[in-house]
Amino acid sequence: MDFRITEAQKRLRQRCLELAADFATRSAEHDRDASHPVENYDRLRGDGFLALTIEPSFGGLGFDFLGHTLAYEALGQGCPATALAFNMHASVVMPVLQSPEVTPAAKHLLADLVVRHGKMIGGNFSEPGTTSLIGARPLAVRARKVEGGWRISGRKMFASMLEAADYVLVMAYPEDAGGPMAGILLLVAPDAPGRRVNPNWDTLGMRATRSDQLVLDDCPVEDSAMLYRSDDIRAFRLDYLNWFWGSYTAVYLGLAVAAYDEIRRVVSARRPAGYSQPLAYHPDVRRHVAEMSAALEAARLVTYRSAWLSDTEGPTPETTAALYRAKYLVGEAVSRITRTALTLGGAHGIFKGSRLEQLFRDGAVAEIQPPPADFCLWNLGVHELGLDPADLLPPLREA
Repeated sequence: MDFRITEAQKRLRQRCLELAADFATRSAEHDRDASHPVENYDRLRGDGFLALTIEPSFGGLGFDFLGHTLAYEALGQGCPATALAFNMHASVVMPVLQSPEVTPAAKHLLADLVVRHGKMIGGNFSEPGTTSLIGARPLAVRARKVEGGWRISGRKMFASMLEAADYVLVMAYPEDAGGPMAGILLLVAPDAPGRRVNPNWDTLGMRATRSDQLVLDDCPVEDSAMLYRSDDIRAFRLDYLNWFWGSYTAVYLGLAVAAYDEIRRVVSARRPAGYSQPLAYHPDVRRHVAEMSAALEAARLVTYRSAWLSDTEGPTPETTAALYRAKYLVGEAVSRITRTALTLGGAHGIFKGSRLEQLFRDGAVAEIQPPPADFCLWNLGVHELGLDPADLLPPLREA
């Protein structure tokens, strides 16, 4: 294993830290208002982040998944919601561009939109009736073939940066399909007839991602909007777990770093009345900081290794297990670090406007963000014991 970071990756991380420092100055405002941080998106657009991981043959910058991980760990330290939402662009663009199942024409169309025209692509695969705890289920949103294109009907959930994106890539079930696990990916523009947004994103944390509900009512798109179709889309989704959700992990790692840095600043600066030393000298504070440091470094190394495996080995069972391991450990680390930081910060830290209070709420989403902690452990257990999932009892009785 070679964990050396290249000079180009170091420069990328430094640039992301500079952007994060700027994003942090507006993070509380966007969190309070649950507003789109469009000025942050514009900065990222201007710095070429839409094409960060796209291959040079398509005109992109060509950074690998480890480079993406380093970048979004840094960005997550500023405004975690900005990093998480903007990451959705790569999480849907990269599987399409890297999959051998996608036609060259579709790849060139998507790459042209992103690289030449600077279009930001959002993704919308989740639906109101699904849960990661149960696993793959047939899609409820339907796409009906009509002359010259398709008409889409149904509801999608958790559509991050939906109103800020130039297009949303929707996963639907083609009505003329022959199997229950068929799927189709369709680009939908903001002004498409029959498309509307249900602004229901009033949540505990990650409020500025604006992951609202997308409603499609017989929404028409042209044939060229179809980027991918399969009679069984499960393999496509499994092969690109690194992008579909593994890319979230780095953002939450950055959030944990932000909380850790903030509490070190607080305890180093706060001196109780009547004492000559700040709280950093208290033995309980030192012990908690040491525990946070150990948890953070362990989570970071596991995350980097999962990215390295993705780049060097591709979607092997070991890579998939490493991605689940990283997501689980980062979720645990975020939960522990933000809660401990809030406790050490004291009562002043729980007021709205406190950096620790916001990071605590954003961090509370980490273990819930798909795949949730229990789902990660379920898959890890199956992998480590060499079991066939088909031989296992379902978690719930089917209707």
